[in-house]
Order: sequence, then structure tokens, then C-alpha cells
Amino acid sequence: MIDMSISNLVKLLKDVFLNPRTDHDIIDIFIIGGGINGCGIARDAAGRGLIVELAEMNDLASATSSASTKLFHGGLRYLEYWKLRLVREALLERETLLRAMPHISWPMRFILPYHKDMRFEGDTPTSKLLSILMPWMKGRRPAWLIRFGLLLYDNLGGRHILKGTTALKLSGTPEGEPLYDHFEKAYEYSDCWIEDSRLVVLNARDAEARGARINVRTRVISAKQVDGIWHITLQNSQNHDRRIVRAKLLVNAGGPWVEDIIRKTVRINTHEGVRLVRGSHIITHKLYNHDKCYFFQGEDGRIAFTIPYETDFTLIGTTDVDHNDLNIKPICTPEEQNYLIEFVSKYLKVQISNKDILSTYSGVRPLYNDGDSTAAAATRDYVLKMDTSTGAPLLNIFGGKITTYRKLAETALEKIATVFPKAAKPWTAGAALPGGDFPVDGVVEITQKLISNYKFLTTPWATRLIKAYGTEAFKLLGNAKTKEDLGQSFGATLTAQEVIWLVEKEYARTAEDIIWRRSKLGLRLTPPEITFLDKWMECKFAGVASGTII
Repeated sequence: MIDMSISNLVKLLKDVFLNPRTDHDIIDIFIIGGGINGCGIARDAAGRGLIVELAEMNDLASATSSASTKLFHGGLRYLEYWKLRLVREALLERETLLRAMPHISWPMRFILPYHKDMRFEGDTPTSKLLSILMPWMKGRRPAWLIRFGLLLYDNLGGRHILKGTTALKLSGTPEGEPLYDHFEKAYEYSDCWIEDSRLVVLNARDAEARGARINVRTRVISAKQVDGIWHITLQNSQNHDRRIVRAKLLVNAGGPWVEDIIRKTVRINTHEGVRLVRGSHIITHKLYNHDKCYFFQGEDGRIAFTIPYETDFTLIGTTDVDHNDLNIKPICTPEEQNYLIEFVSKYLKVQISNKDILSTYSGVRPLYNDGDSTAAAATRDYVLKMDTSTGAPLLNIFGGKITTYRKLAETALEKIATVFPKAAKPWTAGAALPGGDFPVDGVVEITQKLISNYKFLTTPWATRLIKAYGTEAFKLLGNAKTKEDLGQSFGATLTAQEVIWLVEKEYARTAEDIIWRRSKLGLRLTPPEITFLDKWMECKFAGVASGTII
């Protein structure tokens, strides 16, 4: 059954007349993996005039890319490992990304409380050097060293938007009020928030707008090289239909599955691999009454953040635990929950327990296996390897972090350009993502404009829409004059009109896609409301769900 709504008819006509490619054509690049690296590369490549197709076996951002700590940051603690290039590249990217997506990313201030017993992770280069130069410190962190690290952090990448580091006296301040009284001093520095799963979806949408073909819930069964061309067999995960795509170059952006794809899908022997490290988070009710984050340092040298989250909640994370079996779904284990609770309870006066945990999430970070002995020490840098052993080029993507996804894509295109020398030059640094075409400091103004145009919106509702869709919120609401014009209400300001937008324009297929990856409304909707939404979508979008509409 085909849903021939106006929007789907328009899409069909565009596909026929603007993208007349057939399944018998040979495309330039096929990408396996719909996380941030795959979608970032698809966007960059499509914008350079290359013919691109991508397949994701589940929903976009359904694994690592929706389970981050949701920060664009340089990685302050990586300075202890002397990873200056990695930190500098990430710091430079923060403001580039802010300008491109001010609806889903914004500056945040971080409070780093100081006390005399702060210690280094024992195996960092900085720790080893201090043990020689200052053995009487016994691993403790001197205040001057933390200040020096923050001075580097402020200046390695340059700043035009973000504020620099300041020293704080905590006594009698809003920042000090949640903390135990023996924390008298702190440093405050800047990093950025990012709606990670929306970042992935917006990159996919922009890639599609530039000619790429995006397939969700589509598994790559095999990829074989035949006479210098990749023959990739795809299977729709819902109706099990199969088809073959032929491509000149294959990109393996499988994230945690990157090594499996090399060995089992492409069937190449390799010594390259990833170290799978699980990072878990817990969510509680709001723990303090200001909008700044805390950067807590443990006696074991680990760190944890507490971050104001979705207005009424606090996000706490993360852990670093080896995760050796991809067949086991990552979860925040009871041990990890207890670890995070005990960690923050050494700083915060308000004591929390497992009963205060409203939700948890966990993701597996595919870190390039550089042989480091601990999960915390494993490199967060990315490594790209071009393999031509089969005759057709294969680009494997190892590691990376969300802050440097755009630079990773540019680096990937540098390697890809050896196969396609006529591809256009780099372009993404100055290009806004869908909905991000307004100033970095323009959220309040555009929110007020939305309320003025749609007087039935409450301020929280309008703010949510702007921070999800930016300028496209006006397109989403269309000609609505009342909230009833938006159709069925599912609770927590989610309406049928928004759900239809998410299905038709943002690849959503299930309630889970919508309430956890296109939004975080799963924190507010009740189980019966979620069940109703899922059933409503099954009836409304039967054609999409079965794979009839691609």
C-alpha cells in the first residue's frame, strides 16, 4: 500500500526528474553506517558533486551517535596525555559548528571545583613527569597546573564566541551552593552542548538535499569486488526485499561494527581493529538551580559531568568500561549506576540513590585499538585507512569523536579525492545545517517570532520546536491557527503534524525513533501515551513501514 500524500508525491516526482538514477547505474560512493561519521561523509561528498548512497541497518544514530555525553568539547583531560593536535582540532571546530547549527548547539559554562587532593590518572605522561619533578605531591594536582591546562584550553584553538576561563570563589555563590563547603575555589570555562542524534539526522537530510540516497533499516548483506567495482547487496529489514548497488568506492563507517564489516561483510583479513569502550549515563530530576555544568574529578583520576538536561533534569556521566561483545546490548549496569552516584555524591550536598534515577543510556565507543592498557587511556583520535587489496577502494573509519566529525569527513574526502580527482573542494565549514540559518545568539529572538506567528504556542513548546528545528519550525507548523489544526495530540506538545514531518523528512519509523532520537520526549510521555503513538504510526504509515515508499 502506497501513501500518496502530497509530500510523498512531490518526493516521488523529485526522485524521478532530479535524481533519475536507476539501480543499474554505478554510483561513486556507497557508505555503510548511519551514525555521525557516515552521515557527515555523505553530506560532504554529495556537496562536492559525487553520487552517494548510504545504508543504516537500524535507525539513524541508533547506536553510539545518540549515546554520547552530548558535548562539543576539546577534551580538557586529553591535555594530560599531551594530545595537543586532537585537542586543538576539536577546539577549533567548536565555533565552526556553533555557527552552522545554533538551534541544536549552544555555549555552556563548566565549573571545575578544586581541592588539594585532586590526583592524576597514574599512567598519563603528565602524571609520570610530575612523579619525577614533584615526587612529594604523590599524584595530587597542583592548582597552578590546572590553571595552566585551562590557559592552553582557552588559547590552543582561538575563541571569538565562547568566553574564557575565570577563577571563582564558591562561598555564597549559586555555583557553590550545591557543593560541599570544603570546595572553596573553582575554575569556570566554556564548551558547547550538542543534540547528538539530531546532528546526525540533519547531516543526512542535507546530504539527501544535495542528491544522496539515504536508506534506513537497510542491512548490507555482502559487499563483493567485481572487476574493480563494488557490488553491495542490501536487504530491507522490514519487508526483506533485496537489491544490489554498484559503487566505485566503499566507505565503512560502521562504528562499533567497523571491524565486523571488514572481516564478515567485505571479507578482508586485517590487523586493524577497534577497542570497544562502553560509556554509560544516568538521568535524574534537576539537582541544582542554575544552568551551568560541573566537571568533577575523582580520586581515581576519572572525571564525571553533571549537566542541566531538558530543562527539568540532570544528566550524569560517563563511565569507561571495556565492552567485548557486540551481541550484548550496552546498558548502564547497576555497578556503573552506583559508580556515578558515589562519584557525584562526593561533591554534591544533595544525596541521590538508585531510586532517583529516571532513565539511563549507554553506548559503545569504537576507539582505534592503539594498545593502551586502560579504556580511559585509549585514543579518541580518528584513524582512516584506505584498502585497495581487493582491487576496488575501501575506506575504513576507525574511532573519532562527535566534535571532530566534520573534520573527519573532510579528511575522508581528501583520501576519496585520490579516486575522484574532479570532486569539488571543501565546503562544509561555512554551511548551515537545515534550520540553522540564523545567528548564534538568535534563539530568543526567533522563538519570540514563532510565538508571535503562532499565538497558541506556550513558551516551553516554542522553545522546544526552535531548539529542534530552528527556522524550519515555521515550515513544520505551516498554516496552523490553533493547536487543534496540528491534529492528534500525543502528550508533551507532540502532535500529528510534527510526527508526520519526522516520518516524511527525518526518516523516523517508530515511536522510539521520535521520543528518544528526534527528541527526548520519552522523559515526559507516559507508557500508555507512547504505546498509542506507536500504534497510531503503524496505522498511518503502513506504506513507509513496509518499505513500499523509499
